[in-house]
Amino acid sequence: MRILIAEDDPVIADGLMHALKKSGCAVDHVSNGADADAAVAREQFDLLVLDLGLPKMSGLEVLRRLRTRKNSLPVLILTAQDGLEDRVAGLDAGADDYLTKPFALPELEARIRALVRRGTGNPTGISVGPLTYSQTERVARLNGELLDLSARELALLEVLMLRAGRVVSKDQLVEQLCGWDEEVSSNAIEVYVHRLRKKLEPGGVRITTLRGLGYSLQKPAAATAADG
Repeated sequence: MRILIAEDDPVIADGLMHALKKSGCAVDHVSNGADADAAVAREQFDLLVLDLGLPKMSGLEVLRRLRTRKNSLPVLILTAQDGLEDRVAGLDAGADDYLTKPFALPELEARIRALVRRGTGNPTGISVGPLTYSQTERVARLNGELLDLSARELALLEVLMLRAGRVVSKDQLVEQLCGWDEEVSSNAIEVYVHRLRKKLEPGGVRITTLRGLGYSLQKPAAATAADG
């Protein structure tokens, strides 16, 4: 999951980035509206956490421009502007949720999970044969047994499961797993894939490599035949 935080308060921004990275998200940060507008116009994110009182361009204008471009990116407004008119204006401009400061971090994280689930159209979780992934709990199970995965392995699995049966390139994986201030090499992606592949083998779920193209998560042969 890749999240953009548009927040001009460095203390709040640092706290959010630390908490979300700890849960396995790739997180990027901008401190003004102009940079936020440019970032969502050129790059792909799973969620935008947007402060309304941004310098250079208001959060409301960033949101209006985003929706004018027909971009359906889920947006959570996070702001000190807690008046009824402010909430109505934000939601009418196209926000998916609205949370006022001060806020409790667990509530923010729960709202983020709910918005991402809504965006993927999968409110209960994702399944690929005997492999299941809960975006609410951020845990994966194989044949009902909890998988012991690192944060990076879990993030990798989430990307592959959301695109199960389709090819995901290394560049796409790097983009989804890393923020601007992080670096993950092509070799590191191969290591993560290798570790994850070994953990999925007992259930017959395969990560296939298409040389020069990327990786694809495949159901067990029996499950594929049964589905057909």
